[in-house]
Amino acid sequence: MKNEKIGMYVKTLLPIIIVAVLGTVFVNIGLPWFNALTKPSQWIPNFVIPIVWTIIYVTFAVILILIQNKTKLRKTTTVLLYLNGVLNILWCLVFFTLKQMFIGDIIIILNLIAAFMVVINIKRYKRLYYYILLIYPAWVSIATTLNLAIWILN
Repeated sequence: MKNEKIGMYVKTLLPIIIVAVLGTVFVNIGLPWFNALTKPSQWIPNFVIPIVWTIIYVTFAVILILIQNKTKLRKTTTVLLYLNGVLNILWCLVFFTLKQMFIGDIIIILNLIAAFMVVINIKRYKRLYYYILLIYPAWVSIATTLNLAIWILN
């Protein structure tokens, strides 16, 4: 029984860690380019961005573990979680590393849709988790708006 719990924790936490690390690597590669871009006057301070992402990742990890302590994740939930992870990594790669703003806009819009889908899906497990995780699509909404503004300004 103990090994099953450890396995569940690893299966839950490892993908989150991979998304966070790969996203950070791709962002850091393109940071000098990004810092030189013209940004909207209402830009979020750079130090806030990793703090919010850390809160989102930790919140997802805790909620997913709480869900899995009671029941198994549905296949739809798992697919949506992986889709969000892939879109997050892909956006970081395309926008920051490959410096493709327009394609990055398309990917982040898809990520925003997927963010709402995964949070709505998690509502089926517990309504409280849904409300807590609304931070994720809210944050991706802000990022989408800023991303589009950067594309327009540059």
